[in-house]
Amino acid sequence: MALDQSFVGRSYPPTDPYEVGREKIREFAEAVRDANPAYVDPGAAKALGHSDVIAPPTFVFAITFKAAGQVIEDPQLGLDYSRVVHGDQKFAYTRPVRAGDRLTVTSTIEAIKSLAGNDILDIRGEVHDEAGEHVVTAYTKLVSRAAEGA
Repeated sequence: MALDQSFVGRSYPPTDPYEVGREKIREFAEAVRDANPAYVDPGAAKALGHSDVIAPPTFVFAITFKAAGQVIEDPQLGLDYSRVVHGDQKFAYTRPVRAGDRLTVTSTIEAIKSLAGNDILDIRGEVHDEAGEHVVTAYTKLVSRAAEGA
């Protein structure tokens, strides 16, 4: 069953703040095998003009995808998550995420399309710091595969 087009433009409440820690950044950088010293060494980050270590660009996916859970789990939307695959991901940064940031995410349904029986859901996650300043926008595309025989 196709997702309801009237959900396009619907925004969900901002998440509780997520406090970015140096150790989480270090662990993430190690996991993605990115040896950039600005991710682990405050001195190296400061030499580049940052107040503390910064996070790799894809670090923010963890908090934006969790925030997109509000959309995914919305019973009125009717998305069957057992049929969902991650289709695409993009980020548009105003500034890097850095240790000490307290970030909130507001998710909005940007588009819903149906193609060959599949539903394609575009979610925009606006990430702001504690001062309300924009940090990054995450664009997530989810594809809900058509049921077999549909």
